Order: sequence, then C-alpha cells, then structure tokens
Amino acid sequence: MSSLKFLDLSRNSFSSSSTLSWLSNFNQLQFLGLSSVGLQGNFSCAIRNLSSLTHLDVSHNQLEIIEPKCLESLCNLREMDLSNNGIDHKVSEIIESLSRCSLDRLESLNIESNKLSGHLPDQLSQFKNLAYLSLSENSISGPIPFSIGRLSSLKVLDVSYNQLTGPLPVGELSSLKLLDVSNNQLNATLPQSLGQLGNLEHLDVSNNMLEGNISEMHFSNLTRLRIFRASNNMLTFKPNPSWIPPFHCENIELGNCHLGPKFPQWLQFQKNLFHLDISHAEISGVIPTWFWNLSTQFEYLNLSNNQLVGKISYFPRSLVVDLSSNLFTGPLLQAPSDLMFLFLSKNLFSGTLSNFLCNSSTKLEPLTILDIESNLLSGEIPNCWENWQFLKVLNLGNNNLTGKIPRSLGFLRRVLSLNLRNNNLLGEVPSTLQNLVDMLILDLSENQLTGSIPAWIGDNLLNLVVLNLRSNNFQAYIPDQICAHNSLQFLDLGYNNISGAIPKCFSNLSAMAIKPLKIHVGNSTWSFESNNLFLLGALLVMKGREDDYSTILGLVVGIDLSVNSLRGEIPEELGNLIGLRSLNLSGNLLTGKIPENIGNMEVLESLDLSMNQLHGEIPSSFSNLNFLNHLNLSYNNLTGQIPSGTQLQSFDRFSYIGNHLCGPPVTKNCSRNGETPDVTNGGRSGGKKRSNVNWLYVSVVLGFVMGFWGVVAPLVFVRSWRFAYYQNWSKLVISYTCFGLLLVGHKSETSRVMKENFDLTWPSCPDEYSF
Repeated sequence: MSSLKFLDLSRNSFSSSSTLSWLSNFNQLQFLGLSSVGLQGNFSCAIRNLSSLTHLDVSHNQLEIIEPKCLESLCNLREMDLSNNGIDHKVSEIIESLSRCSLDRLESLNIESNKLSGHLPDQLSQFKNLAYLSLSENSISGPIPFSIGRLSSLKVLDVSYNQLTGPLPVGELSSLKLLDVSNNQLNATLPQSLGQLGNLEHLDVSNNMLEGNISEMHFSNLTRLRIFRASNNMLTFKPNPSWIPPFHCENIELGNCHLGPKFPQWLQFQKNLFHLDISHAEISGVIPTWFWNLSTQFEYLNLSNNQLVGKISYFPRSLVVDLSSNLFTGPLLQAPSDLMFLFLSKNLFSGTLSNFLCNSSTKLEPLTILDIESNLLSGEIPNCWENWQFLKVLNLGNNNLTGKIPRSLGFLRRVLSLNLRNNNLLGEVPSTLQNLVDMLILDLSENQLTGSIPAWIGDNLLNLVVLNLRSNNFQAYIPDQICAHNSLQFLDLGYNNISGAIPKCFSNLSAMAIKPLKIHVGNSTWSFESNNLFLLGALLVMKGREDDYSTILGLVVGIDLSVNSLRGEIPEELGNLIGLRSLNLSGNLLTGKIPENIGNMEVLESLDLSMNQLHGEIPSSFSNLNFLNHLNLSYNNLTGQIPSGTQLQSFDRFSYIGNHLCGPPVTKNCSRNGETPDVTNGGRSGGKKRSNVNWLYVSVVLGFVMGFWGVVAPLVFVRSWRFAYYQNWSKLVISYTCFGLLLVGHKSETSRVMKENFDLTWPSCPDEYSF
C-alpha cells in the first residue's frame, strides 16, 4: 500500500516487542495515528522517511526516547502529539530539531505529561504559524522567553505544572484564547498588557509566587473572559467600588488573594457564575443580599477562612458549599435538595439539628459530605437518618450535643467516616453501627460513653483504618475480635476504664506489621476541578499532642492504650508490629520487663511506657530505633545502665526520671560492671560492706537541735523572757492585721471577718492605720 495517506491504529494492543520498521515503505503517508497502542522504550526512526507526514500522534504510550534527528526530515509536519509518555529529553533538543525543517508549517505541538527538562529555547518564536502549544506537566525550568510574545498566531499556550520562574511575558499574543501558566514559580507582577488580549477567554495564573496589585487596567479589554484563576499567589485586588467588569465569567478563583476587608462589590455583575472561590481572602462583614441572588445554580461556592459574620438567610442552590472557618451565627436552615458537599465547620452556628435534618420538606438524598464540626450546636442528634443513603462523611464533632447515639445512624451504609468526637454523648454504642461495613474512620472520642467496647467492631467493621474511642468511660476488656482488622492503622483506647491484659493477638494487625513506605487510604482525595476536597481526615494524639492528619492519614500508624487499668506484662507479640510509628502504654498497671523485640520497630517515632510497674533493664535493642524522637520511660522500676552509643542519650533526664537508671543523660554514674550503684554500700559491689557516715547530714541534725533549744529553752524556763516575747508578738499581729484592714477597706466582708476573728475594734489600731 505504497499510496496510503491515512493510517490510524490508535487504541489497540500491540506487542511491546513489535517494531515500526514497516513504516518506512509509506512515503506518501500524511496522517499516522499510534495513540494508546503500548509503544515502549525508543521510538523507531522509521518515521524519518515519512517526508509527506502532516499529522503525527503517538500520545498515551510508554515512550522514553525520541531521537531528535528523526524529526528533522518531517518538513511538512503541521500537528504533532507526543503527550502522555515518559520522554526524557531536553525540551530545547526537540524544538531545535523541528525548527530545522517544519518551521513555517507547524501549527500544533503537544508534548505535555512527559519528563522534559531544561529551558525553553528562543527558537519557539520562529514558528510563525503555531496556534497550539502545550508543554504542561513536565520539569521545564528557567524563564519563559520574551520572544514567545511574537507568536501572533498562538491561540493556546499551556505551560502549567512546570518549574518556570521570572515574569510572565505577553507581547503581541493578540490571538490568544487560553493562557495557562499555573503551578509554576513565576515570581513577578502581572503585566498590565494582559488587559489588551481581547480574545482571551481562559486565564490561569494560580499557584505561583506572583505579587503586587491587580488593577482595572489588567482587564480593560478582556470582554470575552470566561475563566479567571489566580488563587494561591500574593496578589491584591481592590478595584474601585464603582468598577463594572467588562467580562461575564463563569469561573472565578481568587483564593488566598487579598480582596478584603469589604465583600467584592464587582461580583454582583457576574450573572453567569457557577464556580466561585474567594476563600482565605481577608474578607469581613456581612454578605450582601444581592450575592444570594447572584446565580440560580452554583456548582461550587467556597467562602471559607474569612471573617464573615451574620446569619445565613438561605443556602444557594449548589452542589458544593464551603462556608467553614468564618463567624456565621444563628440556627442551621434548610439546605437545597440537590446539595452534595456541605462544609460549615468552625463557625458559631447554634441551636439543634432537628429542623436542618428532619424537616419533612427537606430530602437531602444526594448529600455526600456533611461537616458541621466545631460549632455551638446543642440538643440530641436527631434520629432521622433513613433517607441519607449517599452520605459518606459525617462530622458532628466538637459541639455540645447530648443524649445517646441514635440507632438510625445504622442506615448510613455507605459512610466512610463518622466523627462524633468531643460532645456530651451518653450510653452505649448502638449495635446498629455494625451495619456500616464500609467505614474507614470511626471517632467517638471525648464523650461519656459507657459499657464495654463492642466485639462487633472486629466482626463487622473490617475496613476500619482509624478507631478512636479515647476519653470515654468504657470498661471491661479489649475484645480479641479487634485483632481481626487487616486494615487498622491507628487504635486509640486511651483514657478509659479498661482492665485486663493487652491481647497477644495484636500481632495479627497486619497493616501495622508492614513498614509503611507509602500507604494510601483508599481513594481518599476527591478532585473537584482545581480544588481538592479531602474526603478523610482525623484528629489524632501522637507524641503527646493532638494534630490533624488529613493529608497524610495513610502514613499514621499507632496504638494508644494509655491511662487505663491494664495489667500483666507487655506482650512480646507487639514487637511484630514493625510498622508502628507511635506506641503509648503509659498510665497503666503493667508489670514485667520491656520486651527485647520492641527494638524491631525500626520506624517507631514515639514510645511512652511511663507510669507503670515495669522493671529490669532497658533492652539493648533500643539502639535500632533510629527514628525515635519522643521517649518517656519515667516512673517505673527500671534499673541498670541506659544503653549507650544510641540516640537514647539525646533525650533529657525527665524521660527516665523515677527509675533506678544510671549513665547519661541521668546524673547517676554506673558502677564498673555497668550496674546501678547500691546506695547501701556507697556504690561499691562485692567484698565486705562498709557503713559510711554522711557527716553533712549529721551536722545538719546537730545544728537544728542546738538552734531550736537555744531559742525555745529560755522561753520555757525564764518567765520574764516569755512575757516579753508574747507581748511583742501580739503587737506585731495587730499591726499586720490593721494594715490588712487598710488594704481591703473597713466596709468589706473581709474586714468584718478579720475584726471578728481577732477581736479588733477601731480604736485598737494605731493612728497611722486609721480609716
């Protein structure tokens, strides 16, 4: 088929060992499609003979090398797509090779999602007909060349997700419709010449280090602008209050820009908005009434992390609403029925949840995330969760909720995270929660829950990653069924009334028995366009402090059984949990020795065994704990020398206080054979015991005896001395009492009590204390 001009073999599955040598015969081929066919390694130079080729698509393969010389003969090339491969070249090598032949014809060049490096070359400005250029998601560094501004035919320029620095050149890009330089390191001001790009529809400069002010001049001629993204820079945008924008945007993202303190008035002219992010924008005050009528259907609305106040008259019709971390007050009103994600945490909302959740006219069936943590909500949790079948995250923590946990929560069969922490919930954990078999995080900590830890947690909730029952009133034993969890990474039962022994079967917690190089908690991150909504997060106590582990929850592996009444020895089986990063058994009644194989936990960062009844020596295997940065072995009966030559000497002596240890960092020196000195024999071991007298203590005792009787004896036996002493003492008491009356005032309650107790009358006080 030597006359073949169009060949498209895309989306097939060729053998990785197949070659493309047969392509050399198609010297009249104009279109070649080899997208998603499994090409690997080097791209054959068989295309060198395809001088008639105008379109080349080898995207979505596993190519690593394309010899630049193979591109020099493609003189008729108009479009080339090498995107989504692993091509590891200098970007200048490919650009310079194309410039040698197809300089005047190339219209579209797509090399995004590869491993290109180096700087952008000036040769880019020589492609006079180039209309589409995408180099995003590579490792290109250095500045964007100013010469790129001469590409007057360029309509799309996407260099996002690289390491570009310096200013943003615009030049004469009069045809530009899309400009995306997001997620780089651009560190200058925005040029006012942007306002002259009359055809610009999509402008994205977000996630850089741009600084300075944005004025009305930056938008003077942008009448076609539909998408404007500038979040996460150091930009300030405070236009004149009477400014009317020339554009009507659908998407505006200005998170982490300085827009306040007043609410942006220019937004009222954006009637087509469906995506708005003005979070972290230093906006304060009340939201204007016109804002709630701005759009009939928001897709995404983020006003979080400002200082907005007042009551919410009603929620806008939207899929995602984030009003968290503000100062909103009042009760929770009914939400629109099509709402999917609702974030209201860290505000001052008050009242009960009944009207919000159980109103018959409100059916929030699509709701997937409900986060109302850290407000002033009170009353009981309503028992009306039957219709919330799509709910995956429920966070009601850190409020003033009371009563029992409602049984209807068992209807949330799709829930992945249930957080009721830090309320005043009573009673036992309802057995209906065992129906939540997909749950990954269960946090009921800091309540007043009673009863025993349910055995069904181990029988049914087999997908749990975090189980936090800390600071409650749970009693009885730790059920062995918990050991059946293959995915459990963090177990916190601290500050309860649990008794019995630590189960030996903890060694079966397989997720803790693997060194966590990198662990992902399911699909824990949801992406909503450019905004990441972290689906899962937890407040966990590690290293003696409470922190939020939302973004790195998959790397947190620990056990906390502190402040209970656990007895017996520390099971040696715990040493098999080599993936543990935190272990806290403090404040119990544990006895015996510290197991030697605790030293097998090589990634352990925090270890607390304090306030128990452990004895014996610190195992020498502790020298293997190279990542340990928090250690507390205080108040046990440990003896012997602290193992030397390890980081154990880097901790202060308070980590070992209340024991009988010797050697650095404690001040007590060890004997020659490495044992703790025996106080009874003055630090000497072996031979005949000596009785050494500490003359310091003897002299102190003799001095006290002689001094005491030197003063007291004359008062006892000499009558005149005794009368004189007590007469002066009485005067002294009266003087201080009168001075106290002067300080507190004679009409005060304190004055009255003092006069009654000391039988004082006003004339008995000297003149200098008169009132």
